Amino acid sequence: MFGQITDVSGISVGHWSDFDGATGCTVILASDGAVGGVEVRGDSPGTRETDILNSQNRIEAVHGVILSGGSAFGLNAADGVMKYLEKQGVGVSVGELKVPIVAGAVLYDLNVGDPSVRPGSNEGYHACIDARRDGFEEGSVGAGTGATVGKTRGFENSVKGGIGSASVSLSDGYTVGSIVAVNAIGSIHDPDSGVLIAGPTNKELTMLSAMDDLLNGSCSDDFGFGYNTTIGVVATNAPLTKVQVNRLAMTAHNGLALSIRPSHLSGDGDTMFAISTGGSYGSTRIQGMNSLIAAVVRTTSQAIVNAVKNARGLAGIPAAKEL
Repeated sequence: MFGQITDVSGISVGHWSDFDGATGCTVILASDGAVGGVEVRGDSPGTRETDILNSQNRIEAVHGVILSGGSAFGLNAADGVMKYLEKQGVGVSVGELKVPIVAGAVLYDLNVGDPSVRPGSNEGYHACIDARRDGFEEGSVGAGTGATVGKTRGFENSVKGGIGSASVSLSDGYTVGSIVAVNAIGSIHDPDSGVLIAGPTNKELTMLSAMDDLLNGSCSDDFGFGYNTTIGVVATNAPLTKVQVNRLAMTAHNGLALSIRPSHLSGDGDTMFAISTGGSYGSTRIQGMNSLIAAVVRTTSQAIVNAVKNARGLAGIPAAKEL
């Protein structure tokens, strides 16, 4: 066990990062196929193939999810993932062809480094080459390279976000893991105690609560509308139906709300995907569902904390551990 989403059988993760441009992308591969779901709760999302993951639609399989910086430009990284998977012979059979199903979501980091650098097809392909089924780097890498948090006092008073992961093994033998790229307006808190971990800074470089800023009117005139979005994936090896997997994606947003305070603000495009590698398409597994839901909340909230704790200062934005 690595304490990461790759503890779920059938999942591999790879990054592509540009530290000068302060952007990157992260791919989560389920090359053997998985049942997919999604829940979008931000009002400024940038996504791909979310409709096909809706419970009422026919295709159940998903083979990869790309999380990317670069705002809407970063959606091009999915083309590289499709190219990679097609070369591996992975995809839904359509006549004599295999069509990989690759979903994705992007976050806005164009204001951090060089805005002309955006993950594209080549970068998505290289993230796939980097994909591994054991431990991977967290913090200011991949889709978290240019991520920031705590922007209620303006971008210039924010701190570094990043990408993080967590996992848990349940008593019935199933595993749940999460990976989250954290680029939020809100501040980051311990999900259990509520203790502030990262937030907007004042003149003394003391980190503060974004929730307090919003309630007492201490916000900047422009505190980051459109410069945000937290995106991620939860995974389990439990055999679930498409309806149940979509329920896990919905539940993942509870994990966001525990650690990002407040979450789902105007200007956030918060999107969470869910995948089951259990391999029982169309099955129904009711027993133990509540344990899976609890595990999703736990691992998602902890992945957010891990993202920020492992982040490092970049492009003039300090990390919480440096303050």
